[in-house]
Amino acid sequence: MKKVLQDLNFQELETLVLSLGEKKFRAKQLLEGLTQGKAISGITSLSKAFKERLLEEFEDQPVRIKETFYSLDGTEKYLFELSDGNLIEGVLMKYKYGYTQCVSTQVGCRMGCAFCASTLGGLVRNLTAGEILSQILIVNALHKEDALGDGAQKRAVTNVVLMGSGEPLDNYDETVKFLRLVTSGDGLGISARNVSLSTCGIVPKMYRLADEGIPLNLTVSLHATDDETRARVMPVAKAYSIAEILKACEYYFQKTGRRYYFEYTLIEGENCDEEHAQALVELLKGKPCHVNLIRLNEVKERDLKSMGEKEAYRFLGRLEKGGLSATLRRQIGVDVGGACGQLRASYLQQNEQ
Repeated sequence: MKKVLQDLNFQELETLVLSLGEKKFRAKQLLEGLTQGKAISGITSLSKAFKERLLEEFEDQPVRIKETFYSLDGTEKYLFELSDGNLIEGVLMKYKYGYTQCVSTQVGCRMGCAFCASTLGGLVRNLTAGEILSQILIVNALHKEDALGDGAQKRAVTNVVLMGSGEPLDNYDETVKFLRLVTSGDGLGISARNVSLSTCGIVPKMYRLADEGIPLNLTVSLHATDDETRARVMPVAKAYSIAEILKACEYYFQKTGRRYYFEYTLIEGENCDEEHAQALVELLKGKPCHVNLIRLNEVKERDLKSMGEKEAYRFLGRLEKGGLSATLRRQIGVDVGGACGQLRASYLQQNEQ
C-alpha cells in the first residue's frame, strides 16, 4: 500500500512539491484538487509528469465509494473501499441546516460493545488521518450541487461526527491529525464546533484531547448508570468507571468551555425503566451536559431489543422532569442498516457464503 497524500497539511505539501522540483504554487493547486475530492490523476491543473511522480509514491484515490444505499428518509449510507481492499462505512444525514456525515476511524473495532456491529470481527487496522478525511472529501464532491458557502471552502458536508466504525480515541494520533486537517483554513475549514467525537470512554485519552485545544463536541457512550450494568454491554467499563469518566468530562469542560454529551441507548429490559431514569437524573443533574437518548438499532447478531417509541418518550419525559437537558434522537437510516458496522458486517457475511 502506498502513502496517502491527504495525510499531509498545506505546509507539508509545499515541502513535497519543492522536493520534486516544482514551484511552490503547485502545493495550492494540489490541495485545491484534493479538497474537491479528486484523485491525483484527475487534477487537471497539474502536469502529467508531476502527477506521474506523485503516483509513484502516493495512492491515486485512497478511499472510493463501493456501494451507496438510499433510505426512504433521505439518509445515504456508503460502503467505502480502501486501497488495500478493506471496507469501512459512513452515513450522510440531511438536515435543513446542512448535511452531517458520520465517518469511520478504524477498520472494525476492538471495544466489544454488545449493541454495535462494528466490533463483530474485531479490529483489522487503524485508518490514517487522510483516509478519514477522504471519506468526507468524496461525499462532499458527490453532493457539490448542495454545497453552501463560498470559494474553496464551499461544501455540502457542514457537520462531522466521528462515530462510524471504530473508536476514535483508540486511534488517537491519526484522529487528532484528522481533526486539525478538517478544521484547517487551508482545507475544508469546518469549525471544530461542528465536529462531534463519540467515544466509549477511554479516560486517559479524554484528558489528552482536552489539552489539544480543539473545542469540538465530546460525546461519551454511557448507556448505564452504574458500572456493573455498563460492563455487561461495554467491556471498557471494566477499565474505566463512570466516576472516572465524569471527572474527565469535567476537565474537558474546564479546558474548552464546551458542554459535553452523553449517548444513552435504550435497551429493553436492561437500562430503561423508571429507576434507571431517576438514577440518570441523580448522576448528571447540575452538570454542563446534554443526554442524547437513542432507540437501539437492533443488530441480528446481538440478542438485544429496542424500546418502543412511546416508552422512549416516557423515559425522556422523566429526565426532563428531573431537570436534565435531553432529547430523543430521531431514528434514521433503519432500512439501510443504520447501526454502526451493520453494512460492512452484512457485506462481508454475504461474500463469505
